[in-house]
Amino acid sequence: MNKNDLIDLKKWFADYVSGFYTDNPDYNMAIKLKEKHTKQVCLDIIMLGQKLGLTDQDMIVAETMALFHDIGRFKQYAVYGTFNDMASENHARLGLRQICTHKILSACSKQEKRLIAKAIAHHNAAELPKNEDEKTLFFMRLLRDADKLDIWRVVIDYYRNRDKHQNSTIELDLPDSPDCSQEILEALNEHRIARLQHLKTLNDFKLLQISWVFDLNFTASFQAVQNRNYIKQIAATLPQLKHITKAVAQAHDYVAKHISSAE
Repeated sequence: MNKNDLIDLKKWFADYVSGFYTDNPDYNMAIKLKEKHTKQVCLDIIMLGQKLGLTDQDMIVAETMALFHDIGRFKQYAVYGTFNDMASENHARLGLRQICTHKILSACSKQEKRLIAKAIAHHNAAELPKNEDEKTLFFMRLLRDADKLDIWRVVIDYYRNRDKHQNSTIELDLPDSPDCSQEILEALNEHRIARLQHLKTLNDFKLLQISWVFDLNFTASFQAVQNRNYIKQIAATLPQLKHITKAVAQAHDYVAKHISSAE
């Protein structure tokens, strides 16, 4: 595929998403949220790709996987009224079905299709497969990092304006109680990404989002987290209790060490 193919894909995406808008402003807000997220992930993957010195062709492939990484979200919300995979279905698999149904990647070579499909399939997975070649793993990691960089922006914007417009869809219907699960705190203290199955409260979800730093792959990603003050901004919405601030400090230190070790 070439740059003109990518331009055509962007037009297709815009047309596809426009078909999901309705007369319901609350419903449209959720669709708009994912549409904007997609555009921002494209910008972040371009930023990472440039800093990593990707070739022009690899940049096209990277932006294409970013463009369609959440294509399943629109169908998911239309059918289930939620972005919670556990309450509906895996949005990555749903997205791959949409890609196949609409023959979206027809302009791509066999290798490009494989890279894009593999990256999309695993962009939300708990772990990456261990039996993949290095190039495939690289693109998987690249998309996962770009996705996280913008999800942090999305949730921080939401927490900042939560008093004006509370959205149970974003909060996964979790109760806003002061508690934090021990399993979530342990994950941060042990430099592990927290697991969805351990979420019991909205604070758990915020800590899980902070724990994503332990799954970042590139120095440029860590630098973006630090420059954008993501951890600090999420932490400001949490109870300022010793066991919570200690866990958050682990994430701060982890980011700082990765940046300093690369200098």
